[in-house]
Amino acid sequence: MSWTQKQFTLPPQSRGSYLITDHILHELPELKSYKIGLLHLFIQHTSCALSLNENWDEDVRADMSDALDRIAPEDKKGDMYRHSCEGSDDMPAHVKSALVGASVSVPIKDGKLCTGTWQGIWYLEFRRVRHTRRVVATIQGEKA
Repeated sequence: MSWTQKQFTLPPQSRGSYLITDHILHELPELKSYKIGLLHLFIQHTSCALSLNENWDEDVRADMSDALDRIAPEDKKGDMYRHSCEGSDDMPAHVKSALVGASVSVPIKDGKLCTGTWQGIWYLEFRRVRHTRRVVATIQGEKA
């Protein structure tokens, strides 16, 4: 059994849903050395999220962002949320982060991620202002 852990940053983004599978693979060439295992990704922030979802149609990412905005809308009038010291989009970002989650785990087989045909790793940014986000990647498994 072998373990690898790395931290890296995602490219700065503003509100939206972004497919980051290729970025993850670029940052983790170590994946290729694992015969079987598990990749766990954890984003170290409370106003964004990671998800495993549609990797082909960009409309799905736009629709997801829109749907989450309807569930937890921005507080432009200042009367929806008590927490507002970081801006009107901060508390809704925390709600969305709690709903979607801060981590994903993906099986590894023969040096590749075992995602489904239409699955990719998403980074969902819930703040208007561009942020650089840190991800901790932990790989556990048996090397080839």
